[in-house]
Amino acid sequence: MKIGGERFLREDIKNIKVAVIGDIMLDRYISGNVERISPEAPVPINLVKSQRNVLGGAANTAANLSSLGGQVFIAGMRGNDRDGDTLSELLRAAGIDDTGVIVSEEYSTTTKVRILGARQQMMRLDFEERCNPDDKVCKYILKWLDQLLQQRVGSIVLSDYGKGMITEQLAQTIIKKGKEYDVPVLIDPKGCDWTKYRGAYGITPNIKELSDVAGFVINNNDSDIERIGRKVRETFQIENIFVTRSEKGITCINKNGSAHCASVAQDVFDVSGAGDTVMAILATATAANLDMMTALELANTAAGIAVSRVGTYPVGHTEMIDAWCGSNMMRTAYIPISWGEAKSKVDAWKSQGETVVFTNGCFDILHKGHITYLQQAAALGEHLIIGLNADESVKKLKGEGRPVNSESDRAFMLNSLRFVDEVVIFNEETPLELLKCLEPDILVKGGDYSVEDVIGKEYAGEVRILPFVKGYSTTQIINKILGK
Repeated sequence: MKIGGERFLREDIKNIKVAVIGDIMLDRYISGNVERISPEAPVPINLVKSQRNVLGGAANTAANLSSLGGQVFIAGMRGNDRDGDTLSELLRAAGIDDTGVIVSEEYSTTTKVRILGARQQMMRLDFEERCNPDDKVCKYILKWLDQLLQQRVGSIVLSDYGKGMITEQLAQTIIKKGKEYDVPVLIDPKGCDWTKYRGAYGITPNIKELSDVAGFVINNNDSDIERIGRKVRETFQIENIFVTRSEKGITCINKNGSAHCASVAQDVFDVSGAGDTVMAILATATAANLDMMTALELANTAAGIAVSRVGTYPVGHTEMIDAWCGSNMMRTAYIPISWGEAKSKVDAWKSQGETVVFTNGCFDILHKGHITYLQQAAALGEHLIIGLNADESVKKLKGEGRPVNSESDRAFMLNSLRFVDEVVIFNEETPLELLKCLEPDILVKGGDYSVEDVIGKEYAGEVRILPFVKGYSTTQIINKILGK
């Protein structure tokens, strides 16, 4: 099973196209410190330190799919407002095709604001306007979907958060289209009536959602889950019911019986968006025709990563491979993360109160000087991200014949160092735009720089200058090899 899952993660998932249709939202996290009570009322004062915006609702499902390496297309509605613009920017930054998103003058973008103090959620503020799509919107989405189906989209996800996008008519039309093209339609459900999901390939309720549709509280044990799952499956003619059971893992009920996969989560910090992570895996695994147990194991692995992070966290392609293959497995490749993935990680780490350190360079022939410098940089915080010059920018900076090692090889060697968290490639001669995107806590430079001369210093919390180790340089190594 591991071998099949590894091939899926390393190769197959990159070629899978998934269409996501549903209630797209913006999630905003406001983080601060709580040290005193207001004199005006008996409420805590949150001294705000940071704010970050992330994709939520159906958009988070799409973000998880994209982060895992799939090709993602999304449809839904947003308002013609500032939050809607932010939502679109985040979708594009995540590499998600948003041509199916309709901008409505009569609709306000659904936004959820979570207030965090001392790494704990204190309050949530919801800004929403429930609205069903009119005939014009539905026709546009169905035409958009037809084009994707002709392009051999592998699966369709209906992400229903009860905000009005997924109507019974739209859902049933999409399910029928999926059957016509032999494309599975998976449902992230909402509400106690699943009539509109009738005939779907799969549905992913948690215990509470299954209880809602059953009409009574279901005990989280195998026999009750299987008994109620079978009844619900038959009632609504759904091929597979994937029940997410928190610490007890996932159970799938279908015509062949049931399959259960135990949870792999170790530290549960925040369950927000974990269901979207599960859906992302199941949608891609289904499209790849993986066997059921492998799909469930992959989903559990991804969920275990997601719940150990703060907020809605899209699980990355590389960290999923690492988690699946195990830390003892020899790594033979590393794929640098995208700017969007890096931004999500930096924001998540910072929201947990962890210090993010950034440095950059060519690191062409890795030597003791580099290692010492990077060790010192990593010691300044909990996480170290390296901005790595792309091959073309190295050539511009160092001249013809450089780099000696390709950007993929340099990234692999850097990420193999235990104190390096991630590597991000940038094509420009300076990391200015990358720093603007990431906004690290500490920007580290080496050599004889003065703080005033450091490019991008305005986008970092502080700048630290570290001395280079004397007697080591890539140029010296090259000259020695050439006998100069």
